Amino acid sequence: MKIFLAGHNGMVGSAIGRKLNGEFIKADKSDLDLQRQSDVEAFFEKNKPEVVIMAAAKVGGIYSNNKYRAEFIYNNIQIQNNIIHTSYLYGVKKLLFLGSSCIYPKRCKQPMKEEQLLTSRLEYTNEPYAIAKISGIKMCESYYKQYGCNFISVMPTNLYGVNDNFDLENSHVVPALIRKFHEAKVNNKPYVQIWGTGKAKREFMYVDDMADACLFVLKNVDASDLFGSGISHLNIGTGIDLSILKLAEIIANTIGYKGNIEFEVDKPDGHPRKLLDISRLTKLGYKAKIDLYEGIHLTYQDYLKKIK
Repeated sequence: MKIFLAGHNGMVGSAIGRKLNGEFIKADKSDLDLQRQSDVEAFFEKNKPEVVIMAAAKVGGIYSNNKYRAEFIYNNIQIQNNIIHTSYLYGVKKLLFLGSSCIYPKRCKQPMKEEQLLTSRLEYTNEPYAIAKISGIKMCESYYKQYGCNFISVMPTNLYGVNDNFDLENSHVVPALIRKFHEAKVNNKPYVQIWGTGKAKREFMYVDDMADACLFVLKNVDASDLFGSGISHLNIGTGIDLSILKLAEIIANTIGYKGNIEFEVDKPDGHPRKLLDISRLTKLGYKAKIDLYEGIHLTYQDYLKKIK
């Protein structure tokens, strides 16, 4: 089948692309602006994809989410609206939308079940991004309920891995810490400063496992399965979390940094804890293969290649 992989150059998109062995329809930014409806419709008219995987998004860590709030809500909603609606117009047989675990409320019971979406307030620092992703989930649900479209959503936990973004202003916690500890080691710095208290807990999944999970869901789950079960999306994760302090220690040990770790307690932690309930995915038969220690080692090796 003709698959359009939106966002194939990003970390998640490139991982899915590797699993597809490069056999998918691709478009570079110079050819297609996903924020322009006319561009998207022209692309669909020319290529006529049968399956769409939506890995395209504007993403970042706590700092960029909070600083560029307008960009995060506008850009993501524009991309989603254009691709989902155009997929309906051109009769796409199946669409997979990738969201984020930040869609769940700040004070959410742990582990977070799919049913807990929209049960209370979101975490402030990434609220615009979360609202954009929630709108994408609800678009897929609404297009199924009104038009019968086989559009489904998956909510991945925190992802990291090969082809990650190591820019300190825009990156997520794992690549940011890898870069910080590496530079501290190279420059013999006595300590590394990290935002927050170190007490917040997070779940992390290596991006190749996420790519496997996406294709597994694409093959084995339909919209009728989700909405018939009374849920709007499916969680994807490892079912294991740890504190940011413990994460920092693992990364420091992997890199061989011997200095101190200091926390900037005046900076935000974000969600106090984010652990997904993956029982539905587990029952379907999927389980992640790459543990955090191996994943961080692989990600660090990729970083070293980038800076040579």
